[in-house]
Amino acid sequence: MDIQRRLLWFRRLALAAALLAAAVVVLGAWVRLTDAGLGCPDWPGCYGHLYPEAGHNFAKAWHEMIHRYFAGTLGSIIVGLGVWAVWNRKQPGQPILGPVLACVLVCLQGALGALTVTRLLKPLIVTAHLLGGLTTLAVLWWLCLTPERRELAPPEMALRKYALAGLALLLLQISLGGWTSSNYAAVACPDFPTCQQSWWPPMNFPDAFVLWRGLDVDYTGGVLANPARVAIHVTHRIGAAVAGSLLIFIGALSVARARGRRLKFAGAALVGAVLLQICIAVAMLHFAMPLPLATLHNAGAALLVICTVTLLRLLWPAGDLAAAAPRALMRGVIPLRNGHRTG
Repeated sequence: MDIQRRLLWFRRLALAAALLAAAVVVLGAWVRLTDAGLGCPDWPGCYGHLYPEAGHNFAKAWHEMIHRYFAGTLGSIIVGLGVWAVWNRKQPGQPILGPVLACVLVCLQGALGALTVTRLLKPLIVTAHLLGGLTTLAVLWWLCLTPERRELAPPEMALRKYALAGLALLLLQISLGGWTSSNYAAVACPDFPTCQQSWWPPMNFPDAFVLWRGLDVDYTGGVLANPARVAIHVTHRIGAAVAGSLLIFIGALSVARARGRRLKFAGAALVGAVLLQICIAVAMLHFAMPLPLATLHNAGAALLVICTVTLLRLLWPAGDLAAAAPRALMRGVIPLRNGHRTG
């Protein structure tokens, strides 16, 4: 198998892993929203078995175990990617850092998954678990993308700092979303754009963002009083307005400045993903938080990560090929623009 074909299959496997990672994120939201996070109070099994048995919250146990089965499959694929990368580490263009980082992340995710159960759904751990899942998705999506093979124009180069700022703000907003969900604050403001028929209802911000409240506290159903939950929800809304506006600006700016078709499309896709997420959020409140829309809201967050990472990848064209060029020349194998090689 030649180098380019080997890289193609590596990216295909990374794509499969990325799609599975997105499914795991959505399944995790489904488990949380159906209050099945403690459907299996032990880990990695369920009441001492590899699959749920009758009794012991049977339906919720299956919700939790389906999520674990998908996550376990994803972990196996990521380990496979890591082994592949290390085995072919001397090949030009073969990513190494990304697969190794994905392996580290999936190990951390396994630990956070166990702590989520054994620490009784602590919001800090649940939020970290969500961030870890979406970070894993981001790394895998980066690995599956084929970089551009052209030099960026100066207006395109200037987009990098905006895209990085957008990614940072998106991760902060996703953290707020995880904190909102894990503290059961999503229903604290059932109306929109006001909250409890007020533009600034009574809120308790100091109590809303206490990260750690000690051990042996069961967070099922939440432990915060209503003013603290309202504070979390309102903060999430403000963050959504700021992050959404910035991402729409970045997407529109990318469309205006892009010289390549892929970069222009990535900017338009980012704008579309933000608008879709806003529509889902408003519909959730209008229809009183139905499970399908609440789950779809988490899928929208995953889509935003995918679109932002795609934009960033296109703003770093052919980085892996450029780094591999000296080794390729030494071997007499030079990657060409049309995907073939000479030697």
